[in-house]
This record gives sequence, C-alpha cells and structure tokens, in this order.
Amino acid sequence: MSLSHTAAEYMLSDALLPDPSSSRAKGLRLELPSDRLLKFVTVGLPLCLVSLAFAREFSAGSQISCFSPTNFTGKQSAYTDTACWDSLIHHGFDAEGHAITKSLWALRVFPYSLLVVAVLMYLPYLLWRYAAAPALHSDLLFIIDELDKSYNRSVRLVQHMKKVQQASAEPERFWEEYERARRERYFEFPLLERYLSCKQHAHALVSIYILRNLLLLLFLAATCLYLVFLHLNIFFQDEFNCSITTGLLQAEPHIPPLIPCKLVFFSVFQLISLSLGSVYVLLMPVVIYNALQLCQWDKGLLSVYEMLPAFDLLSRRMLTCPLNDLNVILLFLRANISELTSFSRLNAVSALREATANKEDIDTVIDFMTLLAGLETTKPKHQ
Repeated sequence: MSLSHTAAEYMLSDALLPDPSSSRAKGLRLELPSDRLLKFVTVGLPLCLVSLAFAREFSAGSQISCFSPTNFTGKQSAYTDTACWDSLIHHGFDAEGHAITKSLWALRVFPYSLLVVAVLMYLPYLLWRYAAAPALHSDLLFIIDELDKSYNRSVRLVQHMKKVQQASAEPERFWEEYERARRERYFEFPLLERYLSCKQHAHALVSIYILRNLLLLLFLAATCLYLVFLHLNIFFQDEFNCSITTGLLQAEPHIPPLIPCKLVFFSVFQLISLSLGSVYVLLMPVVIYNALQLCQWDKGLLSVYEMLPAFDLLSRRMLTCPLNDLNVILLFLRANISELTSFSRLNAVSALREATANKEDIDTVIDFMTLLAGLETTKPKHQ
C-alpha cells in the first residue's frame, strides 16, 4: 500500500501546473489575429504605395511633358513645363463653344492624400490601444492566472483528500463527508465565476471594439469613394491644355493660347489607386466579420472549464446577450490560449470524460483526480 500511496502522491504532484513566468504579462496579445492583419494591410499598403509614387517622381524627374512651339528656346520650354505642372488647369470648350476650365490639382496631392489615408486607418487602432487595451490586459492577466490557480487548487484538494482518506479509520465516513461537502458546495472557488458574471453586465470593451470596427469600415468606404471620384473626374484624362499667357511669357509674341501637355506619371497613379481600392473593398467583409463574431458566444472554451468546481456559466444558463465585455474577453482568451496552461490539461480531461464508460463518476476535475489517485475502489456512485 505504501508503494501505491507514493505513486499517487507523485502523480498528483506532477499534475500541478508550474508557477507562471514573469513574461506572461508581456506576452499577452491584445489584438486578434484578424485585427492585426487588418492593421498591417490598411496602414502598410498606402505607405508602400506612397513610397513607390515618390520613388517614381524622384527617379523620372519631370512629371509632365508639354509640347511647346518649335520657336521656344530650351529655357522657355522648361518654364512651360514648370508653369503647367504648378497650375494643372485644363482649358477647353464645351459643346456650345464656351470656354471652360477644370482643375487637375488632385493629381498633384494624390501621394500626400495616401499619407492621410494611412493616418486615418491607424486611428481606430490608437483608440483601441489607449482606451481598451489597458483594461483588457488587466482582465486577461487576472482571468488566466485564476483559471490556472483554480486547476491547481483542485489538484491540491485531491492531495489533501488522499491524505485524509489514508488516515481515516472509517472509509465510509470519509465518503459521506465528501458527498455532503459536494452538496453544500464546499469545493467551490467562486471568485473567478463571479468576476466573469460581472463582466456580462459591462459594455465598455465591446462598445470600443464595435466603434473601432465601425470607424475602420467608415474610413475604408470613404477611401474607396475618394478613389472612385478621382477616376470618374480626373484619372481618365492624361492629356490637358495649358495656358501660359500669364507670367514671364505673356509679353512674348506668337504665343499660342493653349499648349497641349501630357502627364507622364498618369499610368502609375492609376495602378496605385486601383490596387489600393481593390484591396480595401476586399477588406470590408473582414471588418464586418470581426464585428459580427461578437453576436455569438465562444462556448467551446467555457465548456472545457466546466470541469472546474463552481464554474458553471453554461449549466446555470448565465450566458444571455453576447454583446458584452465577457464575450470580448473570451475572444482574446482564445487568442492567448498558449498562455493558458490549464486549458490543455482540462481539454484532455474533458476528452477522457467523454470516453469513460461511467460518466456519472466524473463531474469535475476533482472527481477525475480522485479516480487517478486510486480512490475509485471505495468511492460511491454519484446520485
């Protein structure tokens, strides 16, 4: 018997989780994988395209080519290019022959507008980082720590039960006390459950998360509309007529009223705008999915932790409307599952429970540990 008792003690001591490392607080992920991908694409893509546009401008030199008259000198032709690039005003005539003007200034500021787009796309993540991430970090750190501690408490309780059963002269008396303790809920550690229950009535995190996704969706739609406006009004006009009858050349004789010019960079800007708009349109369903995933509970994680004593959020049907802070916390717990050491242990116990012939013998992880410790020979059946 001493050998079996020693083996049970070693088995139970090995079942305890190690103390959490100090790096856990630094390793918590405060962004979901899909949100991290959205941030990388929505902010990084316009910055990358801006760098390509500026590289094209610096490498190619002049962004405009005007067809000056043959009697112009080299300096006059260079001045014509500069003056037309600075003005970017198209002079034409309507169907009735009336003179009209159309500004193409948006083409010049297009690279800088992409910088504005990148800043706007980063604003929702700044909102989340400073308005919600600190509170979420504290919640995750406390809940993960308490979940692992609750598992360790269950194992230590079985260790104590093993010692009491070995020292007991009346095994039947011991099991009567055990059943009475179960009925009167002495094995419960309700702090974590009550904390999670309070989170069901809080809505700060979920409000900020929904606002974050709505802002991101709004900025994506606004950028796409801006690009559509540019294409419909400007990006189909790579040639325009420029007037240089003012300025240094206004006193020169034989100056034509209009000089035709062509935008050298036009195809590059078209490619940049089409690429950015296409990617942003494809990202809109991802943003909508991120917001809609709050409309259902992640019951898989909670069902595993039903093995802990008193952790019965599901069995007591405490899960009501999923639009609350608890659902947000569950999503981030799933994202930080590598920091939750007890999850793999309880998941294995839950799988073994399903494969056990007498499932009524296993209600909690305490029951499972008592069976592993060799107490099943004298343990009564649960009613």
